Amino acid sequence: MPPNTKKPNVLFILADDMGAWAMACAGNSEVRTPNLDRIAARGMRMENAFCVSPVCSPARASLLTGMIPSQHGVHDWICRGNSPSESSDGAIIDYLDSRETYTEILARNGYECALSGKWHLGNAVELHSGHHYWRVHARGGGPYYNAPMIREGAEIHEPAYVTNVITEHALEFLAVRDTQKPFYLGVHYTAPHSPWEREEHPPEFFDPYFNDCAFDSVPDLPMHPWQINTATFGSTPEKRRELLSGYYAAITAMDSDVGRILDRLEQQQLLENTLIVFTSDNGMNMGHHGIYGKGNGTYPQNMYDSSVKVPFLVAHGDRIGQGRAQAALFSHYDFMPTLLDYLGLESDTPADLPGRSRLNLWSGGTEVQDAPLFVFDEYGAVQMIRTSSWKYVHRYQKGPNELYDLCQDPDETSNLLEPAASHPMAEELRVQMQAWFENYADEALDGRKLKVYGRGQREDLRLSADDWFKSDYVYLSKGS
Repeated sequence: MPPNTKKPNVLFILADDMGAWAMACAGNSEVRTPNLDRIAARGMRMENAFCVSPVCSPARASLLTGMIPSQHGVHDWICRGNSPSESSDGAIIDYLDSRETYTEILARNGYECALSGKWHLGNAVELHSGHHYWRVHARGGGPYYNAPMIREGAEIHEPAYVTNVITEHALEFLAVRDTQKPFYLGVHYTAPHSPWEREEHPPEFFDPYFNDCAFDSVPDLPMHPWQINTATFGSTPEKRRELLSGYYAAITAMDSDVGRILDRLEQQQLLENTLIVFTSDNGMNMGHHGIYGKGNGTYPQNMYDSSVKVPFLVAHGDRIGQGRAQAALFSHYDFMPTLLDYLGLESDTPADLPGRSRLNLWSGGTEVQDAPLFVFDEYGAVQMIRTSSWKYVHRYQKGPNELYDLCQDPDETSNLLEPAASHPMAEELRVQMQAWFENYADEALDGRKLKVYGRGQREDLRLSADDWFKSDYVYLSKGS
């Protein structure tokens, strides 16, 4: 790939709880995503991209720092410290304090950095982490209308549909930015995270799905025995239709606003020199495996592909892909090194990160000989190693281990380690997985030792605390 003579701008669009399966360009014939398809047609779709942890805050911290949760210390979604109104003590906690983010590196190298939308890594009140423009969600989620947002350091409630609010702030930045500098614009939507009820979404997006969609693109299975009360679930055919309509409506509404941003860049003659990345913090089950939710849709947490695989699109003029699909394994912990390498800032990449630059993949190349053959995930005491052919899941505390032959069983329906079975591939993968995590994990932040329930993290683990994680989950099915 030839070097840039002019620093490209960066538009980074992050969805919330969007499965890799939920785009038309990924083969879903029911969901309408014309603008995401537009990005894919201009660039490349990574078919096998994975988050680092299948829940929002740890996944987002890993994207920004290039670290795994057992390095940065965010192991569950953050339920305390984002904004004063979130908890009775009004705590504000910066969970990434002293952790270097790629936005800080970009800012040091002349980029004007902006964020519009969901932060969910503590301290939503103050501008930080290299950002010059800061219009963020006050917490991590909530209603689509009257959403809690931060404006000039104060928490307010925006009456408008929050997807539109996030887009308007992104467009505002493009209008007021310093035109003498390259920009980085993060647009972090709360879509398509719940709630999905009819009243949460504009009828022009909700009604066509509710009235006319068969939802054949989503499995309709009995509830998984480990399902817990972390997400609204389709308990009846009528409720399933409503929730799926809301999920697809949230995606299509977001897609429409992505189109507005692309159009604005084109009007400003910036589109050809803007690197565009679209991905999601984690995957999502909307009935897949009988689960509603991501990794914490169940307890113990799950590592199904529908939870850990994410959409990933990347485009930049004629420099990337041009409508190609890339099948190689790619992890979000590779994103920071790859982005910095693409922008000519590879020397600024922090040492000893678990990921590496995969720039050859973005340029349409194939795997180099010494490229990693595995991707890894963790969620508390649950760890995963995945190759193109096999997946092994190890639970250090509660629950069984799992092994799947993905060539013979791509939907992960038959655990080769049950009932009480052994398999030589499980031991081989376990040894490699444990060596990898032990190489990168901070002993004091090692998820294997923590009681992470999928119900939220209350405190920075680097501080003294007696009650780090919430545990008030309820099973919704038998077999728990």
